[in-house]
Amino acid sequence: MQENDSIRRAIRAQAVSIGLALAPFGLAFGALCAEAGISMWEALGFSALVFAGSSQFAAVSVLADDGTVIAAITAGLLLNLRSLAFGVSLAPSLKGSFIWRACISQLMIDESTAVASSQSSVENRRYGYLWGGISVFVLWNLMTLIGVSVLSETESIISDFGIDATIPAAFLGLIWGRLKDSTHRATATIGALIALILIPITPAGIPVIAAAGAIIWVRPWKLKKGADNE
Repeated sequence: MQENDSIRRAIRAQAVSIGLALAPFGLAFGALCAEAGISMWEALGFSALVFAGSSQFAAVSVLADDGTVIAAITAGLLLNLRSLAFGVSLAPSLKGSFIWRACISQLMIDESTAVASSQSSVENRRYGYLWGGISVFVLWNLMTLIGVSVLSETESIISDFGIDATIPAAFLGLIWGRLKDSTHRATATIGALIALILIPITPAGIPVIAAAGAIIWVRPWKLKKGADNE
């Protein structure tokens, strides 16, 4: 019993520390919304209903560049497809009624999945998932509120304090962990090249969507490499 209490204290500490680490990114997202002319309630809707950092940054960046709503939604969806895999891996640990599972599925993000997956028992995986998700959700939404409400009061505050530089840095930080894998690095490199080529010649939002086409080249290369190694 004492051992399990110790494990759960460690889970809570891990979850809160992750939430605090991501809090500045929530502030940067709020700042981006303020800069893009998005209202406080719209920004809070993004953080509460979408609740996926990289997808939020991508969608609002497209809108800030006068991209279409369809382009913004598509960019966000493409970045968030990984949640399907998270759901499959955690499904055995998140049993309950349909309504309960539908509610807690909103917490299905990288961080809650990471906290849950590091636990050995089903009960602690569920506990880690909930603590990881709720910690990030509360702090992310709080910082979004601060970012969009405080930073919108002074038009120059974003550039004066260098917050504009934190916005692309925050986006990169949210995906940085995935670049450890060679396949992901190749995909990111090709995707970046596609976007850079298209930025001067296509409407806002199109380069982000087209960059997802990098997987068309990387996936066959990965399969061929695997076959050669065999």
